[in-house]
Amino acid sequence: MKINLLQGDITKIPVDVIVNAANGSLLGGGGVDGAIHYAAGPQLLNECKQLRNTTLPNGLNTGLVAVTKAYNLPAKFVFHTVGPINGEDNLSLLENCYVNCLNKAEELKLNSISFPAISTGVYRVPLDYSVNTVNKVINDFKPESLQTINLVLFSKRAYSFYLNNINKK
Repeated sequence: MKINLLQGDITKIPVDVIVNAANGSLLGGGGVDGAIHYAAGPQLLNECKQLRNTTLPNGLNTGLVAVTKAYNLPAKFVFHTVGPINGEDNLSLLENCYVNCLNKAEELKLNSISFPAISTGVYRVPLDYSVNTVNKVINDFKPESLQTINLVLFSKRAYSFYLNNINKK
């Protein structure tokens, strides 16, 4: 399995699945969530509304994953996961976000996945906690179909921090 650390726009990288650091409503938001909804087009919002009207009437809980098509994104799927809010949620739920997305990718027999730094933006999870969580999850992960994990950081600051602290097996 190859681990790539990239700086840039997660919506521009061809991959099987893009992970969306979503809010629980699944109806779009700011940061990476807003960028993914914008780049995917209105069909993504429509599918998320359908999820809310059927299987997720109360929204998506922290740490879980919901799957949609990717529409105009260079991917097959979008995995929506709600990260913890620093100071409000249990930060250990961040690990669930990564683990559940990796397990879903394996279940769907996908080859590549791109993650943002979940919850490090407006949800204020510290970058050191994020990197430690990602290191633990990736080191414990035993892939079968997944060949590539991209860690895509938008800001230079986050990219630099990850570059200096991430373990790339």
